[in-house]
Amino acid sequence: MISRRTFLASTALATAAVPGGLIHAQAPQPKPDAALDVMSYNLRYAAATGPNNWPSRRPLMRDLLLQERPDVFGTQEGVYPQLKDLAADLPDYRWIGLGRDGGSRGEFMAVFYRQDRLEPLGFDHFWLSDTPEVMGSSTWGNSNRRMVTWVKFEDRRTKKVFQFWNTHFDHQIELARQKSANLVRERMAKAAEPEPLVLLGDFNAYSGDSRSYEILTKEAGLTDTWHAAKARINADANSFNDFSPLRRESRRIDWILFRGPAEVDHAAVVTTQSGTQWPSDHCPVTARITWR
Repeated sequence: MISRRTFLASTALATAAVPGGLIHAQAPQPKPDAALDVMSYNLRYAAATGPNNWPSRRPLMRDLLLQERPDVFGTQEGVYPQLKDLAADLPDYRWIGLGRDGGSRGEFMAVFYRQDRLEPLGFDHFWLSDTPEVMGSSTWGNSNRRMVTWVKFEDRRTKKVFQFWNTHFDHQIELARQKSANLVRERMAKAAEPEPLVLLGDFNAYSGDSRSYEILTKEAGLTDTWHAAKARINADANSFNDFSPLRRESRRIDWILFRGPAEVDHAAVVTTQSGTQWPSDHCPVTARITWR
């Protein structure tokens, strides 16, 4: 078994003002005590130069997350210094993650959680390859290593136990995406039943129009929160904005899927920005889930 370093980050209490110029979609109903707000957010790695550099985007991302205040969220593409910055900006959260190249190297599939709401009971990582236990492995022709980080949580409020899986599929090779979906399906089939499970991430494929989506929904039996939701916010917004004006083509490459008995009050593509500046080249997607 390969040893793994795992980083859990927490910081001292701090506050941040939310600028009045932000455009923000409000949840349609007050949040019930048992409801769990879940988010998937591709952060865009911390570019050093240009108008969309990390120092320019960091305060906007902080404000968005403080507004949305998800109970748990999975990030993609974040690198270690970037995630440390995010943890410093979010004092109510801790996080779990591992660089896809091992240790603190490479991009993370980090899981942030509100420590007053959720208690991690266990966690692990595996790589999307023919050798998933080999750290940093890549065998399907993709140049970027891909992985899954999962955490088992107990909800301190409801005592419900559930698993939370965060991933990022390849952006270039369709075969790698399909093999990734099949590997995740196989791994989920071995995960403890009947525990509820959330799988989310950047899948680099359109929901409802890709083989990987079909594998995870029709074959693995997961439900898309988007379709299960009683209400949808920004229903026609694309989840990938590419640092450009928002396109409304109903194309989501970022998904939140689940298994287990649950109700989904609403799902959203969060289109928060300040002027023309986006916090990331993806819009976060959210869902409010209540386990039954």
